[in-house]
Amino acid sequence: MSEVPDIRKNYIDVLNSVNKITEECGRKPGSVRLIAVSKTKPAEYIKEAMEAGAVDFGENKPQELAAKYEQVSGVRWHQIGHLQKNKVRHIIGKTALIHSLDSIELAKEIDKRAKAVGIVQDVLIQVNISGEESKFGINPENLPEMLESLKEFSNVNMTGLMTISVRGYSQDENRKLFSKLRELGSKYGLRELSMGMSHDYKEAIESGATMVRVGTSIFGERDYSLK
Repeated sequence: MSEVPDIRKNYIDVLNSVNKITEECGRKPGSVRLIAVSKTKPAEYIKEAMEAGAVDFGENKPQELAAKYEQVSGVRWHQIGHLQKNKVRHIIGKTALIHSLDSIELAKEIDKRAKAVGIVQDVLIQVNISGEESKFGINPENLPEMLESLKEFSNVNMTGLMTISVRGYSQDENRKLFSKLRELGSKYGLRELSMGMSHDYKEAIESGATMVRVGTSIFGERDYSLK
């Protein structure tokens, strides 16, 4: 069994790092939200991070988010992983923000489910900036059409964009990729930019991220044997 990480210390260290980088970029302190990615981690780990001040937590799998929603209160949940239409029902009313909207069909399902429970669901459009076939997200050139189509959904509130960089990219390559998302956001008046993880959140913040999604640096390596 792997050693239990010092989650409270790790969270504070990452938060201090995020704030330091933000201020060094000349940006307003606290303007970058740290999302603690708790996928595969037990509720006890989440509670430890909360003791250090964490509020925002990210999950990849809708069923895992829904289960933890019942186990832990006082959390702002983020659905950050790929979301299938038939899994939307698990998280509507439980998640503050869906980061991974990547099709009109998914938007239609989110709209329907949100309308049924009387809420407006905040979402981000996932954009595949790198063009990797293995990654989800829409192509950047399809963003205008996507934005226009979303206007018909009254219970979906599109607040910004999300992207994932490529493992193994250099710092300069990361900055270039993240800057492309920032440029898209500026072009279409989209304020929220979710980008950057444990290995590249520095470049993401330097490129304009308003949210970074950090898991390993807080909770340690993921353990997929945990249910």
